[in-house]
Amino acid sequence: MLEEYGLKLIKLDLPFRLNHVNCFIAEGENGWKVIDTGLNNTPTRRRWEQELVGKKVSDIIVTHYHPDHYGYAGALQEKTSACVSMTKVDSDAGSNAWQENTINNLSDNYMLADIPEDIATKMIVNTKEFVSSVTPYPTVGHYLEEREKFPIGKYEYEVIFTPGHSDGLVSFYNKEKNMLLSTDHILPKITPNISYWFHGDPNPLGTYLQSLDKIRKLDADFVVPSHGNPFYGANKRIDEIRSHHDDRLAHTLELVRGSSTVYEVCQKLFKKELTIHETRFAIGETIAHLEYLVARGECKKETVNGKYLYTI
Repeated sequence: MLEEYGLKLIKLDLPFRLNHVNCFIAEGENGWKVIDTGLNNTPTRRRWEQELVGKKVSDIIVTHYHPDHYGYAGALQEKTSACVSMTKVDSDAGSNAWQENTINNLSDNYMLADIPEDIATKMIVNTKEFVSSVTPYPTVGHYLEEREKFPIGKYEYEVIFTPGHSDGLVSFYNKEKNMLLSTDHILPKITPNISYWFHGDPNPLGTYLQSLDKIRKLDADFVVPSHGNPFYGANKRIDEIRSHHDDRLAHTLELVRGSSTVYEVCQKLFKKELTIHETRFAIGETIAHLEYLVARGECKKETVNGKYLYTI
């Protein structure tokens, strides 16, 4: 299906419940472009060696700084000398998210969220385990700009900033075919995780919903996501995602019930058993929804006895 666009999808395995990431390669005038790279681990390295044999890689385009997209970019750059492009905000986030001082600050932040110490310790260990999967960091040679245009495969694409899932996430739109490389902004079967990670945009869910409205104006026909299969009808999926968050916000507000901590709300929102990795995402998503409600004036937030308390 993607051959007519000059794109090849490289589906890489991930060691999570979300068990894959879609990366892409496309041939250009000066070599091959790689869009996202997966984790820096042995299976990923072997797969790229197979896919890129005999190919000169001129560019590595990173859609955002999350490990499954950014992790192998630096090591692949070292092997190929390719130019790495990504947004400035996510380049900075990628360089800082796994630094020792950032990880050390998590303990205080998890205390504010009322997370039990034993769980918080495991969450911090889980974060540290990603360091080897995201290093070495790439040297970014070009910062992507809003509305910038460049060829990917057979067509020209426009860079569209779609922050929310990360502060610097980008999508790519081809007007001629009305086709969207939606990256992690719009997914076909699951809603992208929108989390507050104790740094960056204090209201990522509000930003994400604005980005959905921005993409909705395109009314894209064909959508190629970074997880799951390509699908048709961007606006139908956008409406479904917005409806999900409306329901989630209403439910979150009900769970506050006078006053609650982040951890208390999270336990009620996510009732199935979660891995520690999934718990980190659940906490982040809970905070994002609570902070959205605070920004809208639907609940209040204060610090009581060293913990965030949300009240109605």
